[in-house]
Amino acid sequence: MSRRASSRLLALHQARSFPRAVEATLLFLIRDDQVLLMRKRRGHGAGFINAPGGKREADETPLTCALRETREEVGLDVRQARLLGELRFEDLSGERVLGWAFRADAGDGEPVCSSEAIPFWCPIASVPYAQMWPGDRFWLPWLLADRTFLATLLCDGARVLEAKVTPVSRHALC
Repeated sequence: MSRRASSRLLALHQARSFPRAVEATLLFLIRDDQVLLMRKRRGHGAGFINAPGGKREADETPLTCALRETREEVGLDVRQARLLGELRFEDLSGERVLGWAFRADAGDGEPVCSSEAIPFWCPIASVPYAQMWPGDRFWLPWLLADRTFLATLLCDGARVLEAKVTPVSRHALC
């Protein structure tokens, strides 16, 4: 990956919108010095470690999507979550994903396995980036540090060609 961002990456990163994208969410639950992660069993990202999340349905806001996906995938009802990041992925194939990354304090209850995921608590200092989507290592440290950000990644399948992450105000998100 080059140290200087290409004009394509900069244009995508600076654009006010990201049209023609599949919209999705992720929700990272924090308990003490641990984060709830899950090994994805099936579907998009099967085999990778990630957080609960998925595609936004037409009648949902990003937040209601993140809460629904967390309930469906790991059996936890989260009442409040903070939007910390906007994720823009563009693949060489032309596929685009616009994602929103949320963070919440873990409430009562323990996560349960589902047909989609095997959840586990992981020390924040030991996040297994090598078993996650390659782009996560660029933006997830921002979320874990409770910082708001915009992340733009150009990819070739699961391979990250270029990435740019910058701070943004909470009001600039969504």
